[in-house]
Amino acid sequence: MKQKLLFVCVENSNRSQMSEAFARMAGADAYSAGSRPSGIVNPKAIYAMKELDYDLGAHQSKSLEEVRQFAPFDVVITMGCGDACPWMPSKQFEDWVIPDPKAMEPAEFNKVRDLIQKKVTELIAALSH
Repeated sequence: MKQKLLFVCVENSNRSQMSEAFARMAGADAYSAGSRPSGIVNPKAIYAMKELDYDLGAHQSKSLEEVRQFAPFDVVITMGCGDACPWMPSKQFEDWVIPDPKAMEPAEFNKVRDLIQKKVTELIAALSH
């Protein structure tokens, strides 16, 4: 059975968007949202994911209210929003300490992207056992 995952960061323009993409690429039922969504997906994130043959340009920056309809989730993963992330119905909660790559140069941005890919892959593997 597919795991239903929600990735949450502040703006829903970088980290949570890439996390959702990697989880979908791995076959999970994944969503992302922001505690204070920016309304756009960062062009740097779109470019970084295009390098891996994923079109993040098709994604939209969403609020937690917009994804609440898909609850409950198997796992809610927060990234850097701390107390700004309200509770969402879930069996499990994780907080990943991942730096916001918004202002980073491409090489550093891609290091964050690759860290996210590693963490998503590990999470899905752990949930599959």
